[in-house]
Amino acid sequence: MDVLGVKVPRRTLGHLLLVFLLSALGGYWAGAASPDTALEAVRKIIEQIGPISDSSFHNFIKIFTNNSMVALLTFISGLFFGLGPWFIMAFNGFVVGLVVLAVHRMGGMPMGQILLGLVPHGVVEIPAIALAGVAGIVWYREIISGEGEGGERFRRGAVKGLKLFALSVLLLFVAALIEAYVTPRVAGL
Repeated sequence: MDVLGVKVPRRTLGHLLLVFLLSALGGYWAGAASPDTALEAVRKIIEQIGPISDSSFHNFIKIFTNNSMVALLTFISGLFFGLGPWFIMAFNGFVVGLVVLAVHRMGGMPMGQILLGLVPHGVVEIPAIALAGVAGIVWYREIISGEGEGGERFRRGAVKGLKLFALSVLLLFVAALIEAYVTPRVAGL
């Protein structure tokens, strides 16, 4: 698949998404095995994120900023032997699984409502973060196995990676709009 003149390794993108999904299931199961630990973890996450604003615009800014920082970290982590994005996707998936369990079992929210709260923006947001990881991996692979001198490979990889990262940020912008303005109405939150 070619995006913005950059060959995107579809298999890598698909595997990153699979790691997220499997880790989310793992987080749910781990939380089910130890509900008190799961609830405490979710409380800490909520403390770090802070309260939800009554203003959709403020929520949009907060969501977009947070997700863009995660994407940047995922992108840069691709330079660490191409391994960082795998860990970040696994961690984020695990946390989502814990949160889903906590909201469902301990918060009493029906699973259908939780899915309505996650799916509308998640179908854009999660692939966008995975794409940021792919961007970092593409950069790393160009440095390691590209043609030419080291500096040339570094620059060429950076250009390829930054193109994909820019697309990732654009997708995160769309996902944040959906999460701030659409999801609360669709999910009744």
